Amino acid sequence: MTDAIDPGEQPPEDATFRLRRGASGRLAAIGRAWRERKWLRRMGYVSLAGFLGLAGFWIVLAHDLPDAEKLLEYQPPLPTMVRGMDGEIVHSYARERRVQLRYVDFPRSLVNAFLSAEDRTFWTHGGVDIGGLAGAVVDYASKYGTGERAKGGSTITQQVAKNILIGDEYSVTRKLKEMILARRIEGVLSKQQILELYLNEIPLGRRSFGVQAAARAYFDRDVEDLTLSQSAFLAILPRAPEVYGRRKNEERAIERRNWVLDQMVRNGWASAQDAAAAKAEPLGLVTQRGNAYDPANGYFVEEVRRRLIGQYGEKAEDGPNSVYAGGLWVRTSLDAQMQKAVRDALRGGLLRYHGNRGWAGAIAHLNDLENWQTQLIVANKTVDYKDWRVGVVLDAAGTDGGSGRIGFSDGNVATLIGVSERVRAGDLVVAAPVSEGTWALRTIPSVSGGMIIEEPATGRVVAMQGGFDSGLDSFNRAVQAERQPGSTIKPFVYATALQYGMTPATQVLDGTFCVYQGANLGNKCFRNFGGAGGSGSHTMRWGLEQSRNLMTVRIANDVGMKRVTRTFHNMGIGDYQNYLSFALGAGETTVARMINAYAALANNGVQFSGSVIDYVQDRNGKVIWRADKSRCNACNMAQWDGKPMPRVQRVGKQVIDAPTAYQVVHMLEGVVTRGTAERLRDLKMPLFGKTGTTNGPTDVWFMGGNQDYVGGVYLGYDSPRSLGGYAQGGRIAAPIFKDVVEATRVRWGQRPFVAPPGIRMVRIDRVTGKRVMGVEPSNEPKAAVIWEAFKPDTEPRQYTAEDEFTRRRDALVASIRNAREARAAASAATAGDLGNFAEQQGGVY
Repeated sequence: MTDAIDPGEQPPEDATFRLRRGASGRLAAIGRAWRERKWLRRMGYVSLAGFLGLAGFWIVLAHDLPDAEKLLEYQPPLPTMVRGMDGEIVHSYARERRVQLRYVDFPRSLVNAFLSAEDRTFWTHGGVDIGGLAGAVVDYASKYGTGERAKGGSTITQQVAKNILIGDEYSVTRKLKEMILARRIEGVLSKQQILELYLNEIPLGRRSFGVQAAARAYFDRDVEDLTLSQSAFLAILPRAPEVYGRRKNEERAIERRNWVLDQMVRNGWASAQDAAAAKAEPLGLVTQRGNAYDPANGYFVEEVRRRLIGQYGEKAEDGPNSVYAGGLWVRTSLDAQMQKAVRDALRGGLLRYHGNRGWAGAIAHLNDLENWQTQLIVANKTVDYKDWRVGVVLDAAGTDGGSGRIGFSDGNVATLIGVSERVRAGDLVVAAPVSEGTWALRTIPSVSGGMIIEEPATGRVVAMQGGFDSGLDSFNRAVQAERQPGSTIKPFVYATALQYGMTPATQVLDGTFCVYQGANLGNKCFRNFGGAGGSGSHTMRWGLEQSRNLMTVRIANDVGMKRVTRTFHNMGIGDYQNYLSFALGAGETTVARMINAYAALANNGVQFSGSVIDYVQDRNGKVIWRADKSRCNACNMAQWDGKPMPRVQRVGKQVIDAPTAYQVVHMLEGVVTRGTAERLRDLKMPLFGKTGTTNGPTDVWFMGGNQDYVGGVYLGYDSPRSLGGYAQGGRIAAPIFKDVVEATRVRWGQRPFVAPPGIRMVRIDRVTGKRVMGVEPSNEPKAAVIWEAFKPDTEPRQYTAEDEFTRRRDALVASIRNAREARAAASAATAGDLGNFAEQQGGVY
């Protein structure tokens, strides 16, 4: 044993020499070998080049890979969910079926089925399964150049990287990137978080992403209700969803499902007995899901969608709150009960009008019947009425009452009877079953219309129907159809007159009214409905109750059309030129604008914008928009300060003064009591309203309601044409409104209209408008004495004998004037009159 060397001493010279010589000897040997042996040099160069190439390749692959930490804040594209006023989900806007669940919401059997099918070592590997990867490499090598796609060998973590971060390109480069990202993901997310992402995002066919959406698409049930067999079936879909999900490949799907069940038994995640029972079950796939949402809401939710897209955009590129990707939660004002009543009432009115007019024509037409089933599905025409269905005529006899064949979207073909001679092969028609395998032709009325119910106190639209069925036609006539409103616009002419000094008792001449248009055109004369002439002087109330055109146009002329059209503008009805014909409804507007104007009348002149959306929340629940902009100052005080309770200040616009609004409503109650809408009188509730019939007649209208709800409806052809001489608003449109009220009667309050401050109720003679003393008004519809509403200092004086003399004198003078004007009008017609002035201006009755 040698002595230890003192650190302070130098080692012996021979020892140092021996150490250096030993080291240099080895290096010298390596150097000699490097110089003398070419193969060693070549191997070294190749190894160095390989190392540098691998490092460079790794840098190229990894330098632009997305950050795995993005998954911590990943927000998948989600559909927008729509709720009704009661909070129930009524619709969703989605082009892909997606439902986000938490990990704890996934049934254990479903998780184990996917692990057995896709990644049985998921809980133990670090993102890449070496054994599976080796098998994939061998499979890739064996199939190289054949064009056949090799199996992936990807773990669930790799699939998350592929589906969310880098895409589905088929290449070795993508696979390497996938492996790198998988390792990074495992370092960022827990196994449970990775599974949650995977089970929510995996594409499973039928436009379904995630297991909950797929469970609904294939079995019409939620994940917690899936059987073991159904869970195993969903687990086979990631490999080939478009193959296993088709009926023709059912045997292949069952074979693959049973393999998954065997794997679950092998892994200890299912018993052999349970797996055997599951194997014995048929697939049980649904071919067509039932309606997840009530089709009655179709027009309403489509209007909501239209407004949301206008505000937030449609696609993810349009912003974080887009309709089809933002995951919005939308609370609407939709009242499901009222909506069904409106739909049924409008349909009933359309069918009543159509009557026995026969088949109205095809819904659409297919020019080529090859692949007719696919074309029928793509046409996306449905009808939600009784047991009717939309189908395509495959062949027809071509004679009235003949027969043919009809095909449906599920591929079934049946006999079609009652075929009109106008039916042609390729027509999309509506039919109803009459016996096994036999269907009969049905008709959708060619006449259409729109209807809205609104809350006057808030502007919230609670129901909306824009045609017979939204599955047949998405054009919403309640908000999109521009039509002439007819006499429903007259209350706003009268409102203008009341604001400028007239009263409901003011006497107005109901006599021929002509406008001189120059030497070439001569006098252009207005007439009452049906061409009737005048009947002398009457009160403004009577003129509105009986919808007298001559009185209305005379009032507009006396007040000034500039003032009248200003009222139309302020009420949101429309912007019109100062032509007298617009006082009779010649301008175009929509049901939505008209109903909002009537709501202002019922709300003492305060108008709220018509809204179908109460508020919108983003995917995290934050309110990003609300219709009610009301403020409540001091509502959030930490401690009561002893002052009066704070009140919410509602934000509405006073578009007409309250006394005038009440006077108009009070007169419009008379329209229901004894006027053109008296068929509503037997409802025996406080109602106001106004009918309208446009020139032709091409459209019929009714507007009215009470302080709780205001409703409006019109009926007419999309391409305006005459409805027939008997058509009137009171005869066709008012009954539709009546049907709604009867179906929802408990929702319509019995509160009488309350006069605002400043209104004085005075007893008057209904015919003369003079004040009456000592006589109480009765409840008779045509009582001689009624209560009338007046603003301060506008009440009429008491009726006297002198007034009776004046009345008779005015009647005689009016009769003489009418005769003279009639002769002048006839003379103008003989001289080449170009027609009725009201008609030329789009005028109406």
